[in-house]
Amino acid sequence: MVLMLAYFNEAWTVMLDLSMWLLLGSSIAGALHVWVPAGLIQRQFTGVTGVFKAVGLGVPLPLCSCGVIPTALGLKRDGASNGAALGFMTATPQTGLDSLFVSASFLGWPFALLKVLAALVTGVTTGLLADRVGSAEIGSAVEESPTPRQRTVSDGLAHSIDLVRMIWRWLVFGVLVSAALSYFLPVGAFSTLTGGGLAVALIAALLISLPLYVCTTASVPIAAALVASGMPTGAAMIFLMAGPATNVATLGAVFRGFGVRPMMVYVGTIVLGSVVFGLGYEWIFGDLVAQVTHTHEHTSALSTGSAVGLTGLLGWFAASDLRAWMSRRAVARAQHRVEVNVEGMTCSGCSNRLQRVLLEVDGVVSADVQLESEKAVVCGTASVGLVCEAINQAGFKSRVD
Repeated sequence: MVLMLAYFNEAWTVMLDLSMWLLLGSSIAGALHVWVPAGLIQRQFTGVTGVFKAVGLGVPLPLCSCGVIPTALGLKRDGASNGAALGFMTATPQTGLDSLFVSASFLGWPFALLKVLAALVTGVTTGLLADRVGSAEIGSAVEESPTPRQRTVSDGLAHSIDLVRMIWRWLVFGVLVSAALSYFLPVGAFSTLTGGGLAVALIAALLISLPLYVCTTASVPIAAALVASGMPTGAAMIFLMAGPATNVATLGAVFRGFGVRPMMVYVGTIVLGSVVFGLGYEWIFGDLVAQVTHTHEHTSALSTGSAVGLTGLLGWFAASDLRAWMSRRAVARAQHRVEVNVEGMTCSGCSNRLQRVLLEVDGVVSADVQLESEKAVVCGTASVGLVCEAINQAGFKSRVD
């Protein structure tokens, strides 16, 4: 019992470090969602300038692999070049406004800013090289989007909440793992990696991170705990660069959507870039971060309030996902249902938000919004027209075959 209480106290300490910066970054991203013209992300991304525009747009967006895959493939479908789409896919999951603040909180501003630079460099490099190799056609017919409505403050708030919702499972996982590493591993537990030389530590971090799904924001506490246990900070740089940008699902999507040679460019740039920036951090800053990691004050009302608020959000997400799971089971058992094609969803946050909207429609008993097949399956007495109207008012485009 005492051990369990001590462990949860360590987890709460991680939440105090993480929450304020995560919520701040998500709030800024929500404001940008309101201010940036709708549809900008899927327009005019071709040529060299298109690569720079796509990477520049992707770096501040707090999208992990689950969100960046459909978004990047959507860019290509809408006429963007291979380079723009792959540059966006490379840079976006490595960083974001939320990740920037969280990384600075745990590992210091030099680390956070260098990680942003690494995302820019690797994203642009991948994009420029990808435009010089072959391509795979996945359908590039550009469709006219419906006239977008003016975004409001409530849209920005909903967007901010959806961004946290997209990574909430990985966030919980990151906090729990970080607390476990901090509590159970003695200081210097990873000194064996350092003892084998810096190159051994960097290669080990690379091999571990390449196949895994690593959410850049939710995994920052894990990286910080590893650094505190003796891992070189340059290895943490590799972990937080290669991990978010590469995993089995992402590599499969790149292969299917772009072809073999662009995939090789994508992987090669990330591998080489992460090693270069990991070595560069060690060469320039040395042990600077080890002196500031986990030295924050946790007694401020703001950090405590942020942690309480984020914990409440996580509980709400868990309850909402449980309700959605039960709704999907009801849809699977139902004999009478309506299927509507939905256009404009780019990530799991979109599908989750639309599912919540449909569940509020009069006459809807259950709803299942499927991101991969771009369909909304609704059970109940609501008419097709009412369902389509709700989809359109939510900012998407409905179509009934």
